[in-house]
Amino acid sequence: MHDRSRLALLRVDRFVRERLRPRIHRASEPLAATHWNAAGEPVSFAEAAAGVYTPIAPGDLWGRPWGTTWFRVHGAVPASWRGPDGSLPSRTRAEVVVDLGFTQGQPGFQCEAMVWDVAGRPLRGIAPLNNAVSEAVDEAGDIDVYIEAASNPDVGSLFTFDPTPVGDLATAGTDPIYTLRDLEVRLRDLEVTDLLADTLTLRGLAEQLDDGSPRRADILIALERMIDVIDPDDVTGTAASGREVLAPLLAKPASASAHTLHAVGHAHIDSAWLWPVRETVRKVSRTFSNVLSLMDEDPDFVFVASSAQQYAWIKEYYPDLFERIRARVAEGRFIPVGSMWVESDTNMPGSEAMARQFIAGKSFFLREFGIDTPEAWLPDSFGYSGSLPQIARSAGVRWFLTQKISWNETNKFPHHTFDWEGIDGTRIFTHFPPVDTYNSRVTADELAHAERNFADKGRATVSLLPYGYGDGGGGPTREMTAAVARAESLEGSPRVVHSTPRRFFEAAQAEYPRPEVWSGELYLEFHRGTYTSQLATKQGNRRSEHLLREAELWAATATVRLGIPYPAERLQRVWETVLLQQFHDILPGSSIAWVYQDAERNYAFVARELEELIGDSLRALAGQGERTLIANASPHARQGVSALGAAAADDVELIEPSRAGAAGWVLDNGIVRVTVDDRGLVVSAVDLRTGRDVVAPGRPAGMLQLHRDTPTQWDAWDVDVHYRNTVTDLTDVASIEVDGSAIVVERRFGASTVIERISLRAESRVLSFDLELDWHEKQKMLKFAFPLDLHTDRAASEIQFGHIERATHTNTSWDAARFETVAHRWIHVAEPDFGASIVNDSTYGHDITREQRDEHGGTITIARLSLIRSALFPDPTQDEGSHTLQVGLVIGADVVTTVAEGYHINLPARRVESAAVDAIDPLVLVDNPGVVVEAVKLAEDASGDVVVRLYEALGTRARATLTTGFSFANARQVDLLERDVAPDGSSVSGDGVRLELRPFQIVTMRFSRG
Repeated sequence: MHDRSRLALLRVDRFVRERLRPRIHRASEPLAATHWNAAGEPVSFAEAAAGVYTPIAPGDLWGRPWGTTWFRVHGAVPASWRGPDGSLPSRTRAEVVVDLGFTQGQPGFQCEAMVWDVAGRPLRGIAPLNNAVSEAVDEAGDIDVYIEAASNPDVGSLFTFDPTPVGDLATAGTDPIYTLRDLEVRLRDLEVTDLLADTLTLRGLAEQLDDGSPRRADILIALERMIDVIDPDDVTGTAASGREVLAPLLAKPASASAHTLHAVGHAHIDSAWLWPVRETVRKVSRTFSNVLSLMDEDPDFVFVASSAQQYAWIKEYYPDLFERIRARVAEGRFIPVGSMWVESDTNMPGSEAMARQFIAGKSFFLREFGIDTPEAWLPDSFGYSGSLPQIARSAGVRWFLTQKISWNETNKFPHHTFDWEGIDGTRIFTHFPPVDTYNSRVTADELAHAERNFADKGRATVSLLPYGYGDGGGGPTREMTAAVARAESLEGSPRVVHSTPRRFFEAAQAEYPRPEVWSGELYLEFHRGTYTSQLATKQGNRRSEHLLREAELWAATATVRLGIPYPAERLQRVWETVLLQQFHDILPGSSIAWVYQDAERNYAFVARELEELIGDSLRALAGQGERTLIANASPHARQGVSALGAAAADDVELIEPSRAGAAGWVLDNGIVRVTVDDRGLVVSAVDLRTGRDVVAPGRPAGMLQLHRDTPTQWDAWDVDVHYRNTVTDLTDVASIEVDGSAIVVERRFGASTVIERISLRAESRVLSFDLELDWHEKQKMLKFAFPLDLHTDRAASEIQFGHIERATHTNTSWDAARFETVAHRWIHVAEPDFGASIVNDSTYGHDITREQRDEHGGTITIARLSLIRSALFPDPTQDEGSHTLQVGLVIGADVVTTVAEGYHINLPARRVESAAVDAIDPLVLVDNPGVVVEAVKLAEDASGDVVVRLYEALGTRARATLTTGFSFANARQVDLLERDVAPDGSSVSGDGVRLELRPFQIVTMRFSRG
């Protein structure tokens, strides 16, 4: 037989385009509309309803960038559409269809709207590809609704990465950017709608089948027969006959060995990205209202949404909508997932902040819905910390889901269902949907890809299918749920079943009880620039985390010692602000300028609030007198002051530099001796105990290096390895002088200036670099380099509750792809008996490599910090302006010293003047410096119990005793949500707790005060 399949497909496509899609609606009638522009930020319904409205019609311009225009729409279903009994024809539905002037960009990245009834109740959202609202037509056929339209500009949904001013309200312009296109009531033909869905399902399936497949031939013949049956002049009248032709093809069941996809409706909504946080609040309301509407139409449809923050916004701003959600949650159809406050970044949040993401998220879902969410849901974050399995499991999480690792540039991840093992040995059952998207549209090519791509065939048969428009919201559509229904059991296709995350994970775990194991971090081989972009926000995060530690510690101490009320509500409000800004497009630096203007204001609020709490608590504890105390919130003693306490202490003495002839200066405190040359570079740093010089011969340390930074794709997101091809060593000096105890170096390059203050404290191993940076470069990255005379193939980097070791070589493609890595407060490079560390107060991006030492052999280790960069998209002004940073080279450091110095540089000792007491005794003490107290606070349930969280920091087994400075009635081990758990390494003894900890183990103790 002649092969006419190509022509058959072309015929079907044209029939769909010219006959079916235009006949979805039998009739239409224009609606009358008036409009009113909100002057500034979004307003309430009551304020909008009181506005003065003027006429508007299709073809008229509306909406300045980031503006809000309210339309009032009037009309009625024409009497001519109704039969003699006043009803609409069978299998039809009246609906209002709105086209606000949608562009070719993606849904969720442009104008959107919410439809309200005249009583002020939100009905449904409007978005591209989802703009028909049957709820706008009442039972009598009358239409009287308000439409709150957001004229959000498309900042760059086509991702050409062109710099644009529209991400900043001040430069976005004021002229209207949209043209109202359609505003009509239409009569939808449900039979034609179903025929279109049938046709698209079979057409898509035919595309995926082999050319020689009998099934494919049957489908094409049936599709052509359907076209022959349909009268092109009466599609409405013959649609049912066309469906009868296709029905037998849709009824043929999937094979017994077909893969099964558990379909869950989803709408990944970025809590900020190419829009500000305030717009996300409205995006969530539109999406959630769409979902509730779809549930009313389709009883099988199930929807999942993460991020307690987004539910909290709905509760605050849309209480009626929240109660509707609550009812569907109780039915098990609207499912909160994820266990976290937001879908946060997991690389940069600190230890306690990462724990609080789960504590705040789970607590909200338990409080509002009575649900203990069992999964972590992070489809889009940019890589996953090796500490996450333990943190999640400590919060009662059983399962983990991600999608982003499918974006790897170099290596294909080998599993889709596996056990992920964290740095302490904790494992969590993990799934990585093989459909390779969290925004599936349930197309045949996506379903086929998921089945082909699934890496665990032969051992597992199920995977998850998250479907719905996402990133900017929107969620599932009628068309998507129709596709799910038709693919439930369809020959040639994997099975697709409406499901829930719990049903999927239970089925997956039951059939695959001993999956393969992946150990360590899930490193994303992409988006490495997110460790560095938007320095001010990263500094705000780091500073806020440590201020929160201090505020909780001193407030808890004041409550226990003096009975002062614990400021739980204020602390919770601050925590929620900090947790929101750890969202995976805020903290990583990949959002528009508006987001960072908001972030800096929020961090300023956080600092003011916490400094007041810290000051009030310390003042109450210290009393009023004539003494001076040093308060030490660090978990390690310093200046003779106990960890977590305060005492009188001498000021830190700084070493005066001495002139080393004409070649530079020497800083010598009897522990280390450092030589700085006349270029302001460190040419020697000797540990006097061993005589070892940590600076590589002929390779000065403290070298600023400027790279061209022009990523291939995602500007603010990416650092590509080719940045190394161009580098300028900043060795020129504008000025160098000694100012008191510091060597002050000024360097100028391009339009920027750096002032370095190099100093050394008495009795310290830390050579300090205080950097003042006035940055005005474009598409450049500034590195800070330390060539270290240390031979090692691995380097340690601090992450949450421990550290991770990564290769410094490039033996494998996995090692080579890890050319930019994340660390928190420190990195450590060592030979078995000697090492050095670099600590910082605000840097996350690093690269650590090896080079030949000299012609005699051996290697040196080059450790570099990524200080700042200047991408052009999505914020063309990224990081311009003044910044201050601190970096320290710890000479002759082991890991114990490194951990302590990492805390010290981030928790400066506080002077408490005019104190009445000699000391403030710590609430708790630990007798092992490798067992670190991370948090001291009062319990979340307002019981007054003291909660102490600590961890083993060195990667070894450890014994320690935790003693308290207060009496307690009982002590027990709890999980992150402060619920009792079986003791694991803890036993109560006298006035304290004896601990036996595994490497990197986290333990939380709860003390009921006596």
